Amino acid sequence: MTKLVELFTQGKQSPWLDNLRRSWFSTDELQTYVANGVRGVTSNPSIFAKSMLETSDYDAQFDELIEQGLSPKEAYWELVISDIQSAAAVLAELFEDSNGVDGYVSVEVSPELAHDADGTIEAARTILDRVGAPNVMMKVPATDAGLVAIEQLTAEERCVNVTLIFTVERYLEVLDAYLKGLERCQSADLDHIYSVASFFVSRTDAKVDSALQDLGNTDLQGKAAIAQAKVAYSALSDSIAGPRFKPLAERGANPQRLLWASTSTKNPDYPDTMYVDGLIGPHTVNTLPDATLAAFADHGTVAETVATELDASQNALAEITALGIDLEVVGKDLETAGLAGFAASFTEVLDVLQNKANA
Repeated sequence: MTKLVELFTQGKQSPWLDNLRRSWFSTDELQTYVANGVRGVTSNPSIFAKSMLETSDYDAQFDELIEQGLSPKEAYWELVISDIQSAAAVLAELFEDSNGVDGYVSVEVSPELAHDADGTIEAARTILDRVGAPNVMMKVPATDAGLVAIEQLTAEERCVNVTLIFTVERYLEVLDAYLKGLERCQSADLDHIYSVASFFVSRTDAKVDSALQDLGNTDLQGKAAIAQAKVAYSALSDSIAGPRFKPLAERGANPQRLLWASTSTKNPDYPDTMYVDGLIGPHTVNTLPDATLAAFADHGTVAETVATELDASQNALAEITALGIDLEVVGKDLETAGLAGFAASFTEVLDVLQNKANA
């Protein structure tokens, strides 16, 4: 039994892979990841930009698309959809075997739409319909506009991966949007609707640790991210057991699992499996970059940890706040930076594709 399989069977957490490369389909590398215990794949504009800019894997298809009269932007989405279809095919058997719980590949709407609810909804419909596979989750950022889109897409019985969540307050808004979508759904049976809420961790520690360093406080460094995640998990547990979810559960509704994202450690002094070992438990997913996945597979520790030490987590957050560090402001700054990073990657890859088309 691999450590990733152990994470799922004993830790009750689904390990997903936070990366996607076209070469994996010709080398069977993605199949190997799945055989070793990976139960899903996530992508984003930066992942696709890296793959397209650093390899020649897309050149032949891109040339054909340009010759057919597509613009570089239209060609980009054709390339993306092709990869998502290929990944969905590899994960299809796992999707069936898990009864739709796992086996998903996530694809994100254009970062240009982060503050456009209607545009996000329409783009999500278009992409999901064009991919044409049931095991695809549409990634929607947890912006104010994104909350509107999450509710609507859920009401339309579409599976959503809500991304770029940095605070407990925003997570509660995401959870509310998901429940509203389920409540609006016209179907009597809700058991085919799945969603994850991607709560980012390591970036929070990086920013809070810097502020703590400026204040001369090192005791609280490395505690903010896991503490916030544990408080969010407690809220999820309360929701599952609460009166609002009960009538939805009677219609077969699934809890919106918490997905831990940004799980590679930014501080080299921290253990490289810190954001995996410390956040294991039911109703959770951890999407791991290649290096973090390899580290956990080699020396990670499987134990249900996410529901432990809640009081200590709440106290740590209270102490950080008492020092004048506003975690909501931190979260907003990180959301803005995350959106800007995806937008920059998107712009960069479109510029390169335009140059290739011109050539």
